[in-house]
Amino acid sequence: MTDIVVEVRGTTAWVKLDRESVRNALSLAVNLRLSDLAHELEADEAIRAIVITGAGDKAFCAGADLKERRGIPASDSAPYINAIAGAINGWGEIRKPTIAAMNGSAFGGGLELAMACDFRILVEGAEVGLTEVRLGIMPGAGGTQRLPRLVGEARAKEMILLGRKVTAARALEIGLVNQVVPRAQLAVAVDAMLAELAGCAPISIIQAKAAIENGYGKPLSDGLDLERQLYDLTLFSEDRDEGLAAFAEGRPPRYLGR
Repeated sequence: MTDIVVEVRGTTAWVKLDRESVRNALSLAVNLRLSDLAHELEADEAIRAIVITGAGDKAFCAGADLKERRGIPASDSAPYINAIAGAINGWGEIRKPTIAAMNGSAFGGGLELAMACDFRILVEGAEVGLTEVRLGIMPGAGGTQRLPRLVGEARAKEMILLGRKVTAARALEIGLVNQVVPRAQLAVAVDAMLAELAGCAPISIIQAKAAIENGYGKPLSDGLDLERQLYDLTLFSEDRDEGLAAFAEGRPPRYLGR
């Protein structure tokens, strides 16, 4: 599979959508591979963080490969729709921290893929949007659910119901992305975030992420119960002992993820 390149650097897996000629659009084969990768990287204990990016300097991902779907009747579209939803939801279910290094614009499924990640770093000059209503359809791979959770219902409706594209600056303003950086600084910004993550206990990150995602939107009492359950999983870990020892000894911790 040459449409996706995977490179492991230390404890980080870098995944690149390598279809620059079609703005890294998500074909059926790419979606199936992305789904497999989500499971493979989740299961690999040596991997502690995952970065996904795109080839070239124009697009992170243009969304579904509409040229591939051209001429396919609606009655035969299920495999394509299921594949893209499965891939993006699979990335959203990864317990480890994920970063979308958005090297360019992202629309439709491309933005849905980025929103399935924990962090989004976008280059200056890029645009993002869920423009499906302008094509006679609607977001179908998590966009109507993840976007309101990130930016609020009113702003999500502006983007989705009007099919609006927003600039990088606006995406940062509304909380859709975590950072906007000059193109030349994208790798530097991602490396800086990875360095911060490396200083945190892997088990703690995984359980804290689960507490946020599974408690959000539930009654506070339910969320607090969940938080305590997950907190106890960190309390009795080796990493907790190492963290306390490192603090007492004034040295960086050496977390093993157990």
